[in-house]
Amino acid sequence: MLASKRILLIIGGGIAAYKSLDLIRRLRERGASVTPVLTRAAEEFVTPLSVSALAGEKTYRDLFDLTDEAEMGHIQLSRSADLIVVAPATADLMGKMVAGLANDLASTLLMATDTRVLCAPAMNVRMWDHPATQRNLKQLQADGVHFVGPNEGDMACGEYGPGRMSEPLEIVAAIETELGAGPLRGKRVLVTSGPTHEPIDPVRYIANRSSGAQGTAVARAFAALGAEVVFVTGPADVAPPEGVQVTRVETAQQMSDAVDAALPVDAAVFAAAVADWRVVGASDKKLKKSRDGMPALEFAENPDILKRVSHLKTGRPPLVVGFAAETDDVIEHATAKRDRKGCDWIVANDVSPATGIMGGSENAVILISDEGAEEWPRMGKDAVAERLARKIADALISKQEEQ
Repeated sequence: MLASKRILLIIGGGIAAYKSLDLIRRLRERGASVTPVLTRAAEEFVTPLSVSALAGEKTYRDLFDLTDEAEMGHIQLSRSADLIVVAPATADLMGKMVAGLANDLASTLLMATDTRVLCAPAMNVRMWDHPATQRNLKQLQADGVHFVGPNEGDMACGEYGPGRMSEPLEIVAAIETELGAGPLRGKRVLVTSGPTHEPIDPVRYIANRSSGAQGTAVARAFAALGAEVVFVTGPADVAPPEGVQVTRVETAQQMSDAVDAALPVDAAVFAAAVADWRVVGASDKKLKKSRDGMPALEFAENPDILKRVSHLKTGRPPLVVGFAAETDDVIEHATAKRDRKGCDWIVANDVSPATGIMGGSENAVILISDEGAEEWPRMGKDAVAERLARKIADALISKQEEQ
């Protein structure tokens, strides 16, 4: 999808620079040409030889290289690309971009260009959260610079939080979107996420331990592939991704109504952990302790959103994907759920306490489909989302070609 596209890749100095090597490989697999530029700090992490070998191009490093200035000046180099990608974009590089500094090749290229710029930040969580970095981020966004990531996770320094550079395939997806080559451009996708809260009284409710992290990552991955994303989320622990249409709900009935309002869509991914039951006649006043004992709660079944949408006779999405959080016999239970619900795929995982998946940063899923059970290795939830979104994009493209 990136055939004949020219990418100028500026590699900043940070441990995430090693990911730039895989990024080059992924871009070239898709037909793009990559012209690499290394900062001095980047050479502490990756070598010009390894970068050039993967890119099949000379690696540019020096601003004052008379041979290169005679053959291709930095002005021409900065403007001959379809897109400039800065990965990793360090705090230093972002600061230089905001200040308009041009004291090395990378910063001069960024100053001398009118080509679109995409940054993939990578830095320590405290550096990312620092007010100066956040000011720089806002200013660069106001200047028209686009960003992918950073992701949240474990750092090389041993800390945890936002600041990890996006995975190479996530960056590739963002590049495709920037260049109008996103495989889901023109497609509309629905994603549900998070838990639902079923009220007992004004201060108590029934809920579950879902953080909403996986569903949020899925919505972000779809947006990166160019899709129009309708994101229906319960009261999750994580903020919704940027660039999607957000509908916030509390209860299962509200989520069901929001799903109906979002249809029709080309694909629907039901990642929300919807409560199976609700309290009948929830009190509008706080229930008080009583000597008569505990209050009797009567339960009723909530709407089965996945099953209802899967069996729609008109307006059923071409691809319906459900999630199954299991604690034992994962494949057996998830396969039965797929048959029972009538959806196309089930993304199943083991959420027993020992796995640390529920509420954690990683996931290990099994994709259940007509083709059987496909086990994926344990990986970050962003990586799971990107792989799932790619697989759904491929399926939609195949369906379109068959028609």
